[in-house]
Amino acid sequence: MAVPKRKVSKARRDKRRSNNSKLSAPALVKCSNPACNEVLLPHRVCKVCGYYDGKKVLNVASDKKEA
Repeated sequence: MAVPKRKVSKARRDKRRSNNSKLSAPALVKCSNPACNEVLLPHRVCKVCGYYDGKKVLNVASDKKEA
């Protein structure tokens, strides 16, 4: 059975564990409706205007709360 010859330093241990912080942010695309230009995740229906792939697929109520 393999046994470590020396103690692993805190710096070396932490460098190995730090790879979880290198995750990338999700890709974002603009809405296919030219009048909307909302940013959303790819392959999703736009929640603002209801467009997907250049076609209206969802009726969205335009309830805007005014403060």
